[in-house]
Amino acid sequence: MESNVISVVLGGGQGSRLAPLTSTRSKPAVPIAGKYRLVDIPISNCLNSGYERIFVVTQFNSASLNKHIKNTYHFSIFSDSFVDILAAEQTPHNVTWFQGTADAVRQCLHHFVQHEFEYILILSGDQLYQMDFCEMIENHERSGADISIATIPVTARESSAFGILKADEDQVITSFVEKPTSNLLPDWVSDVGDEMRKQGREYLASMGIYVFNRKVLFDLLEGNNRTDFGKEIIPQSLETHKVVSFQYDGYWTDIGTISSFFEANIGLTEDIPDFNLFDKKPIYSRARMLPPSKISGTTLEKTVISDGCIINASRIERSVIGIRTRIGTGTTIVNAYVMGNDYYQTLDEISSAHDEHRPIMGIGERCYIKNAILDKNCYIGNDVRIHGKDTLPDGDYDTHTIKDGIIVIKKLAVIPNGTVI
Repeated sequence: MESNVISVVLGGGQGSRLAPLTSTRSKPAVPIAGKYRLVDIPISNCLNSGYERIFVVTQFNSASLNKHIKNTYHFSIFSDSFVDILAAEQTPHNVTWFQGTADAVRQCLHHFVQHEFEYILILSGDQLYQMDFCEMIENHERSGADISIATIPVTARESSAFGILKADEDQVITSFVEKPTSNLLPDWVSDVGDEMRKQGREYLASMGIYVFNRKVLFDLLEGNNRTDFGKEIIPQSLETHKVVSFQYDGYWTDIGTISSFFEANIGLTEDIPDFNLFDKKPIYSRARMLPPSKISGTTLEKTVISDGCIINASRIERSVIGIRTRIGTGTTIVNAYVMGNDYYQTLDEISSAHDEHRPIMGIGERCYIKNAILDKNCYIGNDVRIHGKDTLPDGDYDTHTIKDGIIVIKKLAVIPNGTVI
């Protein structure tokens, strides 16, 4: 079965809704959960399903993603397994960038055709979930489908952000609407099962996860200019192909905005989080040879701490602390995601910064940080106060961005002693 499938992870567009986290990196390269990258999620789901031939398609800010893939996913020379980057490229037959999800796959078909496969699994690079794709492929085969779409029940409030579909008793999709307005919703209620109905999740949303038969995909993409799966390929295929829904009832979230990204990370601090980092099936990422974290005098409450940290804070509550984070004495952090650092400063560099009253990499002493995201390699001085709240207007500044009441400190930002944000 595994040899019948190749997987394609779509890196997405510019990721402007996730700015400033995407100002220097692509969406799949954004750090998540303190030690992973977003792209590790779909790749790990593939590897845990036994599908080990994976392409990652990207075009924006792909340098850090390329580096992460190169340093992370290594296979035996006796294996045909791979995780390869396919960046947008000009060819004699095509001089444009990717115009959408379907166009991205179309422009990469000449890479796929070199491999033997019956099914192609198309995934998004900016979603958080744990899924056994074998079940979806088996359902696809059993139903005789040409195309399968992973679907998830959502509420009426959520439905306007998704493609919503209806399926018959055999789960064959009969109709599809992209991001319906509330007045259309009464006609789009689906039979999703008693448990989902009790939660008010009565609408079947496309998860942006597709399985195509090889010939079907090539037939749909070659010789035309349709650019998007959700807006064009899927709706137009309902009358010509057998398109089947594969309903998924587990945890899944689309990391499309700063608020959804923030909530997904903070959610990891719950006693039993919806996304289980402690599952038997691991999330794969770059193996770093970091020391264990060292914590002194700190009260910790619902906090996730990554490797290699040196923490002397007073209190950390409901927060995710990324690799190599340094936090000074007397500091309080509440409801925050601190991404950590790419390297350690030397003792000489730290001593020099203290002598010149400059912040060191990390978070200084006697700081108060709440409702915030700190990107990689920030320099937060002493007595700094960063307090996000709903009453703050959205805005973009030299060192930080405010979105939905969340303060995002930009990568490499230097926040001087005593600053209040």
